[in-house]
Amino acid sequence: MKIETPTAPSAETYPLIRSVGIDGLLVSFGPGLSEPANRAALAFRAALEREAWDGVEETSSSLVSAYLRFDPLHLSHAALRARLDVLIAAQDWLQAELPRGRSLHRIPTVYGGALGPQLAEAAAVAGMTEAEARASLSSARVRVTALGFAPGQPYLGQLPEAWNIPRQQALTPQVPKGALVLAIRQFVIFSVTAPTGWRHVGRTAAPLFRLGHDRPFLLAPGDEVIFPEAPEDSFPALQADPDGGCTREALS
Repeated sequence: MKIETPTAPSAETYPLIRSVGIDGLLVSFGPGLSEPANRAALAFRAALEREAWDGVEETSSSLVSAYLRFDPLHLSHAALRARLDVLIAAQDWLQAELPRGRSLHRIPTVYGGALGPQLAEAAAVAGMTEAEARASLSSARVRVTALGFAPGQPYLGQLPEAWNIPRQQALTPQVPKGALVLAIRQFVIFSVTAPTGWRHVGRTAAPLFRLGHDRPFLLAPGDEVIFPEAPEDSFPALQADPDGGCTREALS
């Protein structure tokens, strides 16, 4: 009698299509955040919007995935998967052009001091002086990889490799609205007061969510952002400005 030796399960290959409940499908382009996988997710979501398939009711993107919510009474899983297979095969999405209509934002930021109390700690973990950290963070140009957690709240990356620092072991009980925090080569700006495990290195007055505005979310996935340093004594004036001192220019 021949005894079969079990084989290890094959590694997942990407793009990967998975069901999300009875009315959703998720197309993922990698196991974790990378520039090509995020590029693919943004470009693929834009392509889905252009396709405007009947029965697809909503699309969105996350760090490395594009999500579709559809009406299963109008469009079957099998039919939608077949369409997705054709669209996925149409090009190398990891090399796709980013969607049109993106913007470059400059968001003045106060680093360190009372408004960024963990800058020195983050700099030490990254192997920098505080001055080097200020120069690095204020000159970095990062992409809005996704929105999530709270209305208009952006995840931005990727920062230089030196900023691949871990989250804290414990939560900071509260950071204020506008707090700029970082970990694992990413920034987040908090749109609400909340706890966090990321290090609080600066603060902005960016109006991330503006109810009733023609653009209620200041930032959109695919936009790019620079956080130039502002002096601490300028922060009251930034708060008094409806735009928080932020500027915006078209990229494409």
